Amino acid sequence: MEQSAQNHPEVYDFRQYDRIWQRVAPTLEPYPSPGRGSAAQQEPVEAASQAENSQMPGTALTPAQVRQESTLPGAERNPCCMGSAAAEMLEVLTGFVEGELADQRYYQTLARQAPSWARQQLRDIAADEGSHARRLMAVYFLITGECYRPTIHCDRIYLPGWCAALRERYHEEACGGLNYVRAAEGTTDPCLARLLDELSADEYRHADTMLRMLERSLRR
Repeated sequence: MEQSAQNHPEVYDFRQYDRIWQRVAPTLEPYPSPGRGSAAQQEPVEAASQAENSQMPGTALTPAQVRQESTLPGAERNPCCMGSAAAEMLEVLTGFVEGELADQRYYQTLARQAPSWARQQLRDIAADEGSHARRLMAVYFLITGECYRPTIHCDRIYLPGWCAALRERYHEEACGGLNYVRAAEGTTDPCLARLLDELSADEYRHADTMLRMLERSLRR
C-alpha cells in the first residue's frame, strides 16, 4: 500500500483542491464531516470542479453563462453602430462617395490652373475630398462586409474662368455641407450621424476657403 502511494502521490495530494476551494468559497469548510453522508461529501468537489472548468478554454458554458455572454457589448448580431439602421443609408453613402471623388478630380485640375498663391490650398482640399471618400467606403464595409467599387471617370474636366470656378465651388461645398447635415438627421445610427456631421463641417470649411479666395481675387 505504501509503495502504491509513493507511485501515485497525486491521489493523496489535496492541495490543488484547497486552492480551488479558496477561490469558490473561502469561508466554508472544504471537507465536511463524515456524518453528512457521501452525497454531501460530493457537493464541494462538484462545485470546485465546475468552478475550475468554467475557467478552462474550450469548456461548454452553462445556459446561465450563455445568457450572460450574449449581453456583453459586441455580442449582438445587429450592433448599435453601423448595423441595420445605417444600412438604410447605403444608397446615400455611395452617392456621397461618388461626389467626393468627383470633387477631388475637379480640385486637382483647378489647382494646376490656379494662381500660384492658391495652388497648395486647392491641393489640400483635393486631399480632403479623397479622404472623405475613403472614410465613407470604410463605413460601407463596416455595414455590409463588402468593398464598394466606385465608378472610374476618365472624361476631361472643363473649367470656367478663375472667379467663376470659385463661385461654383463655393455653392457646391455649401450644398455638400447641408446635404451631410440632412443625412445625419435622417439616420438613427449614432456613429454614422457623428461621421456625417464631421464631413459636413469639412465641407463648410471648404466653402469658407472658396469665399476667402474669391475675396482676394476680386480685390486685384
